[in-house]
Amino acid sequence: MEDKKSQFGFQPENYKILLIGLAINILGFLLMIGGAAKSPNEFNEAEIFSSTRITVAPILIVAGYIVIMYAIMKKKKVKKD
Repeated sequence: MEDKKSQFGFQPENYKILLIGLAINILGFLLMIGGAAKSPNEFNEAEIFSSTRITVAPILIVAGYIVIMYAIMKKKKVKKD
């Protein structure tokens, strides 16, 4: 019988890809936060509805989740002898 070692599903490469996806997600959320108004009675439409908050940040967040899913699903390549 062949001796099969029990291996954990994640390899170091998976962790690297996972951390890249997490960094992309954090960047997207930080871009979505934006700045705060100095007064609660002040409304700055250009800041709230900027293209960074409306378009770029959600795209980065979705891309980050896709990269994270890829990192979870990626399998180690098996060498055939």
